[in-house]
Amino acid sequence: MKSLPEGIQKILIRSTNWIGDAVMTTPAVRTIRHNYPEAEITLLGLPWVADVFSASPHVDKIFTYDKNGRHSGIKGKFVLAGDLREKAYDAAILLQNAFEAAFITTLARIPVRAGYTTDGRGLLLTHGVKKHQDIKLRHQVHYYQEMLQGLGLQPGPDELELYINDEDIFWSANTVSQYAAGQKASIIGINPGAAYGPAKCWPVEKYAALAKKLCQEQDVIVVVFGTKADCVAAKQIQEAVNNQIKVVDLTGKTTLGQALAMISLCNVFVTNDSGLMHVSAALKVPTVAIFGSTDHIATGPYSENASIVRIELDCSPCLETHCPKKHFRCMEDIEVDDVVHAVYAHLKKVS
Repeated sequence: MKSLPEGIQKILIRSTNWIGDAVMTTPAVRTIRHNYPEAEITLLGLPWVADVFSASPHVDKIFTYDKNGRHSGIKGKFVLAGDLREKAYDAAILLQNAFEAAFITTLARIPVRAGYTTDGRGLLLTHGVKKHQDIKLRHQVHYYQEMLQGLGLQPGPDELELYINDEDIFWSANTVSQYAAGQKASIIGINPGAAYGPAKCWPVEKYAALAKKLCQEQDVIVVVFGTKADCVAAKQIQEAVNNQIKVVDLTGKTTLGQALAMISLCNVFVTNDSGLMHVSAALKVPTVAIFGSTDHIATGPYSENASIVRIELDCSPCLETHCPKKHFRCMEDIEVDDVVHAVYAHLKKVS
């Protein structure tokens, strides 16, 4: 392994493609900045991860990888490489593991290309780092930090961080004031969806029962987060509570920046293993994470203010998108009261 050269002036960081993964790279981005305090740092990422870094003091510019537009298809990759070549970066640090990241930065003639030698891309990297097998036994945050350490950088703290734009903070405060109407109700965020298949999702009817119980027993406002795909789930939660004032449906109605700001105001955030779970952890919001098919050790909420609700089964975590045994017990066996108790434990801490 070769260490990155000193005195690099222009650095391109290739971000990961998913919101949760991007949040877990925030310590690594901070490490790069601390090792190159005078460099101009640009982050290359897909449009939906831009808000993770748009307010970060460690990133000077965002370069959007317009995969569905200008940079789509095979031709688009060459267009992207040409766009990057014009910027004359000194080095590219590839947090994304894919072959494509190394291929594009090679086409862009970026002289220093650094990252893990995964996905058969070792020959395209000038500074390759071999992945240690035991890294899978640790949290994914360490995965990115260990890569940078292998490149000769001095790693900083592993603590997640997120910065929110002022306009999004204003929007979230204004939205809460509209629904709270002077009440001092606790705000409970609920995130019923997840991008990686249904096996990661606690059943919607259980989320609905959770919201109903919380609204009956506590002075709370429930805010439902998610994409347009979660609108049906949000409606089911609203119908269970039967009180439109107590349930705020934000599914498909916010930017990522607005969602970040609203999550920061939650007293407790209840979620599947998802990108927004990592957002909540990074914002140090009390988090209740429900786990079934995925690995709570490697990708759980990296926070001291989080609790994980899961059932011990021989087949879990299977890491599959759909239950291979067809019984879905890893989620079905988690009772509503299990999650309620976790929520109340967090509320008690802040009361």
